[in-house]
Amino acid sequence: MVHKIFSSTLFKLLIAVVIGMIAGLFANEWFMNIVVTSKYILGQLIFFMVPLIILSFIASSIAKMGIGASKMLGWALSLAYASSIGAALMAMVLGYTLLPMLTIGTAAESINVLPGLVFELSIPPVMSVMTALVLAIMVGLSAVWTKSVYVVNILDELQKMVLMLINKVLMPIIPFFIAANFCALSYEGALTQQLPVFINVMGIVLLAHFAWLIILYGVAAIFTKKNPMEVVKYYAPPYFTAVGTMSSAATLPVAIKAAKQSKILNDKTVDFSIPLFSNIHLCGSILTEVFFVMTVSKMLYGTFPELSTMILFIVLLGIFAIGAPGVPGGTVIASLGIVTSILGFDEVGTALLLTIFALQDSFGTACNVVGDGALTMIMTKCTPAEDLSAKKI
Repeated sequence: MVHKIFSSTLFKLLIAVVIGMIAGLFANEWFMNIVVTSKYILGQLIFFMVPLIILSFIASSIAKMGIGASKMLGWALSLAYASSIGAALMAMVLGYTLLPMLTIGTAAESINVLPGLVFELSIPPVMSVMTALVLAIMVGLSAVWTKSVYVVNILDELQKMVLMLINKVLMPIIPFFIAANFCALSYEGALTQQLPVFINVMGIVLLAHFAWLIILYGVAAIFTKKNPMEVVKYYAPPYFTAVGTMSSAATLPVAIKAAKQSKILNDKTVDFSIPLFSNIHLCGSILTEVFFVMTVSKMLYGTFPELSTMILFIVLLGIFAIGAPGVPGGTVIASLGIVTSILGFDEVGTALLLTIFALQDSFGTACNVVGDGALTMIMTKCTPAEDLSAKKI
């Protein structure tokens, strides 16, 4: 039992966080040169693999689902958008209700500057995440429509190869990547200086994340008539991986492994849903951004956006988030156009939004990842009956 705890993914992630934080407090510039370089190289390797994971898992899953694939894709897009919009509306209500009661700081203290890389080893992905997602959908659907058994078999073999790379390469290096991230945050002072400035706002947002997850899993439980704890109990490792990496993409292999441990989730649906939702379901990030744009608007411009303006912003934000990259700050970056055009933010406003969003981006990402499990529960209910026979014991 003790050996099982020490060898678990969660234990390794927690140790990585602690070691990284402590090392960052006492690190000198020479040590941080090594940490920053290691963080960069490991990140390059992880993000190189992400498009391959998306392509192999989603394309193969669609091809195996046969005639139900188009329906499943429609369900996935609808669920992701509905969840994101719901989270955003909740954040808007909280903003109008609670923000007038708070005294919010106006600036963060200065932080240490990370040293440069010792050397740069660039490992660019073979394609972008969005290209991989669209290609996977197109290849999978075309294989279904043409009934190409040969292509289905190739995609199945590709999925097995990528799964082996996840287990043999990605999973072992993720704790080191997390340790390097927390070491950098600790060295900069972001964990001790920046966070207290917006502690009230961030505390509300964090509680809102858990509230939305409770709503999501409650809806999933009602729809599927299954106990959501049979999914949630496996999601601690993905949650802490997301907190450490601040990236849905980097958390993807851990999330897939966690979801496959649940006895109430269909393996084929997991292979399809988890990679897809990691790119299109950003409920936590959207909830955070909506609350923070209201905070910044009040802080810099002295007033909240009009209700009609916020609703228009939310409707469009849900669409933009579907195409947002699964990287740190991806949601805000993808939505800067509507932040400036609809909300009227200037350069100072967008800079402050990016800053405070970055301070909690890891928790928003973690909410995204755990929320994917609830939507996958619903997707499993919608999976064609013949696919359920593939469920593991």
